[in-house]
Amino acid sequence: MTAAPSTPWLDLPALWVTLRLAAVTTAILLVLGTAIAFWIVSTSSRLRPLVEALCALPLLLPPTVLGFYLLVLLGPRTAFGRMLAHLAGHPLAFTFSGLVIGSVLYSLPFAVQPLVAGFQAVDPALTEQATLLGASRLRILRELLLPLSRRSVLTAATLVFAHTVGEFGVVLMIGGDIPGATRTLSIAIYDQVQDFAYTQANHTSVVLLAMATLALLAVYWRGSRPRPSYA
Repeated sequence: MTAAPSTPWLDLPALWVTLRLAAVTTAILLVLGTAIAFWIVSTSSRLRPLVEALCALPLLLPPTVLGFYLLVLLGPRTAFGRMLAHLAGHPLAFTFSGLVIGSVLYSLPFAVQPLVAGFQAVDPALTEQATLLGASRLRILRELLLPLSRRSVLTAATLVFAHTVGEFGVVLMIGGDIPGATRTLSIAIYDQVQDFAYTQANHTSVVLLAMATLALLAVYWRGSRPRPSYA
């Protein structure tokens, strides 16, 4: 009589996909979010409200809606999807690259909004003086705004990473449930509950809960400042 195979404590391939996806998404959004946030705080264009609304849209849009339209857009039925498939050598739907695109769009507000707040908190007189001294916009961003907004940059990176780790609707719609390729921890929980593997689901949930708690502690600990004493 052979013993039943032991059940792994945690879906390690799903953990690796999740961490890899969160890291890549965070790296991309730190660059993209910084560019968008800098444009928002420095422009007088009438398009600014539209850009701000589009960047905040994922906060209100159901993830399945965003995932559905991305699935259609990246599929072979659209010219854009066929062009991307030609450039990548394969369709992007149900691939890790497709997950990255969906995650970048879905987590965009969590990068842009903290960076906008950080840039706006910098004294405008400093940027005006730098401009009068002949500093370029890129130099102002690199040597003035970013160093003075370090806390906001850290907050944006932490929120994007944690938000990507917990994604479900978007990654399920655009990536499916392919083990070792597109299955993340949030999808693994769904599969485990469907299989009545509540012990495994509890283990995976504890990992996600710990990640979210640590991320929030990092944000609020960095954001806390000692209060003045009136004693």
